[in-house]
Amino acid sequence: MSNIIPFKFNSAEIRVIELTETMFVAKDVANILGYARSRDAIKQHCKGAVKHRLPTLSGDQEMQLIPERDVYRLIMRSKMPEAEKFEDWVVGEVLPAIRKTGSYVAQSNIPQSFAESLRLAADLADKLEAAQPKIAFAEAVNEAVNSISIRDFAKSIGTGQNKFFELLRDNGYIMSSFKDRNKPYQSFVNQGLFKLQENVRTDQNGERQIWFKTLITAKGQLYFQNKFFNKKAA
Repeated sequence: MSNIIPFKFNSAEIRVIELTETMFVAKDVANILGYARSRDAIKQHCKGAVKHRLPTLSGDQEMQLIPERDVYRLIMRSKMPEAEKFEDWVVGEVLPAIRKTGSYVAQSNIPQSFAESLRLAADLADKLEAAQPKIAFAEAVNEAVNSISIRDFAKSIGTGQNKFFELLRDNGYIMSSFKDRNKPYQSFVNQGLFKLQENVRTDQNGERQIWFKTLITAKGQLYFQNKFFNKKAA
């Protein structure tokens, strides 16, 4: 039987399940983001949706599950004013807790005594120590999956790569000098908007040259979508 991890955002239930990656019940996410026709929204915006049978009070039922990257796609196109808060909550609280402990510790489970606190701390420490290699691998895979090139992001929002580079330069996000052209300023890398991918190539003289490719993280995609292209579809 699949292990469902239930939690709540503003009293609305969101169900998560760990398969080969963290998966969300698509209908839960679509409903909380205000989609009137959740099935249509999932079909239109979610590229990694899969069907899976999950236990419910009425018995096992087949449901659509979506990976983390599809959650971001639904957030980007939501008209709900709290969509950004939902994204911050998922990225900043739920996903790190799931990756590090294998479950979501809801606020209602806060230990009520000093002894309970010590017991919980010891349990989490044991789990974290045993899971460190898996955590590092999962976080690296997640970062690679959710960081995309400038070209791919520009295409996804209906503009051109060169036009979007120009927009980023004009607004001070990336450099314009010949040597570092289109490289993001470190402050925005530190904020988690960009990621620099290091690559190596061999020049005509046979010498190895290091160059960097600018990628936009999942957080950056949401940030620039909301800042410059806030024309969201229902």
